[in-house]
Amino acid sequence: MANKLRILVDLNIAVDVVQVRQPFYTQSALVLDAVANQEVEGFLAAHSITNLFYIVSRLANRQTAVTAIADLLNFFQIAAVDDQVIRHAQTLGWKDFEDAVQMAAVLNANLDYIVTRNPQDFETQPVPVLTPAAFLTLLPPSPTPSP
Repeated sequence: MANKLRILVDLNIAVDVVQVRQPFYTQSALVLDAVANQEVEGFLAAHSITNLFYIVSRLANRQTAVTAIADLLNFFQIAAVDDQVIRHAQTLGWKDFEDAVQMAAVLNANLDYIVTRNPQDFETQPVPVLTPAAFLTLLPPSPTPSP
């Protein structure tokens, strides 16, 4: 793939993998694998990192949260959430401000897609929003090993 797709992975996908949430784990893990294997460029919004830390430390413990963040930072880039992004998110007028911030971060970073389990949460889609299953269909098939 000459020009790799650039995706923002929504927080729910990362939590699915870190917490092994069924029945979502397998497809969410395949999305993260595509990032880890450098099939695509993966981004997490800056505020997703702090939210992930909070969620995982509450559901598991602090050390699990620290490890999860460190592991993700090995493969993901961070999409900025700064003054410009927050102000842009406000202009979207969405009911769910966090989702508006995700979209504004995607637009600011010039990304191709948002991958989320909840595409319906994104009221308008200036950038395409895909489920993990839909995203995975965009990847080239894995080469079959020779016998």
